Amino acid sequence: MLIIGIAGGSGSGKTTVVREIMRRLSSQDQITVIPQDSYYKDQGHLPMEERQALNYDHPDAIDWDLLVAQLRELKAGHAIDQPTYSYITCTRQPETVHVEPADIIIVEGILIFTCKQLMKEMDIKVFVDADDDDRLMRVITRDIVERGKDVAWVMDRYTKTVKPMYLQFIAPSKRYADIIVPQGGHNKVAISVLLSGIRKMAREREQE
Repeated sequence: MLIIGIAGGSGSGKTTVVREIMRRLSSQDQITVIPQDSYYKDQGHLPMEERQALNYDHPDAIDWDLLVAQLRELKAGHAIDQPTYSYITCTRQPETVHVEPADIIIVEGILIFTCKQLMKEMDIKVFVDADDDDRLMRVITRDIVERGKDVAWVMDRYTKTVKPMYLQFIAPSKRYADIIVPQGGHNKVAISVLLSGIRKMAREREQE
């Protein structure tokens, strides 16, 4: 089993890189994606107004203990029931996703390189980089289309939490990456280099 961590700021193109990896490798290996966002702490005990005011770009917003524990279960060959999270209600949902162990597990999220215990489980650490303006445009589009927010809300959140947390936690975590993919998911050369490294390490694991 190969564990790949893919980090980067909001709107950097992480999802595009993950999709490209799955598109080009899924015919050879079983691949499972574990999104960091599924492990937000449940805020159902708080009133909606307080939930919406919380800083979801801070490492403390994530249930790292559960994420690490479930990743270790997968590495041990055991299936897990992955939590699900609603961006609309800011609560963990009663439904879970049954996840079986796979040849390649991709852990994806903006803050995954801020958790040392999680990084210890990773074989390859990838940071997807992109210009601030490009990331902002993707964040605006995503939050409006997928999460039901308006432009004013998105800009307020970007100014108060997304950008400051990127500078404080996410950008510094780039130093832990084995591979940096500039220009997000549009850098075909960097993605090809990454795929070559994944294939090589996967072959070596099979021979062990």
